[in-house]
Amino acid sequence: MKIVVIGGTGLIGSKLVTKLGEHGHEAVAAAPNTGVNTLTGEGLAEVLAGAQVVIDVSNSPSFEEKAVLEFFETSTRNLLAAEAAAGVGHHVALSVVGTERPPGNAYFRAKIAQEQLIEKSPIPFSLVHATQFFEFVRRIADEATDGGKVRMAPVLFQPIAGDEVAQALGRVSVGTPLNGRVEVAGPEQVRMDEFFRDELASWGDPREVVTDPHAHYFGAELLERSLVPDDGATLGRIRYRDWSARNAAGK
Repeated sequence: MKIVVIGGTGLIGSKLVTKLGEHGHEAVAAAPNTGVNTLTGEGLAEVLAGAQVVIDVSNSPSFEEKAVLEFFETSTRNLLAAEAAAGVGHHVALSVVGTERPPGNAYFRAKIAQEQLIEKSPIPFSLVHATQFFEFVRRIADEATDGGKVRMAPVLFQPIAGDEVAQALGRVSVGTPLNGRVEVAGPEQVRMDEFFRDELASWGDPREVVTDPHAHYFGAELLERSLVPDDGATLGRIRYRDWSARNAAGK
């Protein structure tokens, strides 16, 4: 089938396009650098012609509150309207575990707005909620850095490999629309402060990880289970240490 991947040249999108193609599907990467812009609508009608499924893994270039909300609302409205006109039968979107739980940051609120638009649309849909990707672990540490200290809350943390997020999206996209959501997460649940203390040590990073219950995660304090899935989530098999070792070896 023809499957259009919005954000198909990014981290998850590029993996997804490759995996779908390996399974015999016509996977089309759609992004501004391929002539498709969901904010302006440019190229949408052309790329969606003949598509059975659309997978939206696009992301806002800015996490500033107004900008991120505008991105997800505008791009999702434009995309859903174009899908309706093209007769697309399944809209799949990547979202984040924990968007529905307080307290939320500006990014989570924007993702909630996106999900609400999808749920209200007449197009059958599936939402895939994923925990944080292994590929963003270093960015999380940098975001939490204050001087020479990395402030981390002692809450539960369960990151997942980007490859396994792409696999989950691929499986959902070729199945019957859920008209609901599934959650995917890594195989190991750990304390966030302990995880980063161990990882910075393994990197030879001199920054000190400080346990701080009030530490912010991209602008918001976290509750015990803000970042981990409920029971019944699909768990990946790749452990962070194994993934990190393979990447360090250049494999």
